[in-house]
Amino acid sequence: MDLRLAFVNGSMTGEGIDDVGRFLIKGRYDSGNGECYWTKSYIGAHDVYYRGFREGKGIWGTWEIGSYCGGGFHIWPRQAGEWEQATASAEAEAPVDAIATEAGVLCGRRWEAVETANASPNLRTPG
Repeated sequence: MDLRLAFVNGSMTGEGIDDVGRFLIKGRYDSGNGECYWTKSYIGAHDVYYRGFREGKGIWGTWEIGSYCGGGFHIWPRQAGEWEQATASAEAEAPVDAIATEAGVLCGRRWEAVETANASPNLRTPG
């Protein structure tokens, strides 16, 4: 996944591309409690809802597609120190280049993914 996120005045926006296609991110964050929630909208296709919390050097949480598919995720900055720089000010204008992992059940089949920016996800099914 290639993912860029921007956090400004409580709004979370971004864009990216993965093996499903291009997508846009639009959501909100609360710098007080670290909660983030957003929708990842694939252009001309479906949406994925995310909800997580900033803890340490990333965002951890869950994702879902409707009520039938979902799992967990972790997003963190590509390079050490970028998280602190990006969150030091609510006015940060430069997007954060991020890395993510997801695991869950997709249409009835358990899967895991390790995704890094500028690379294809490494999908694997346990067992």
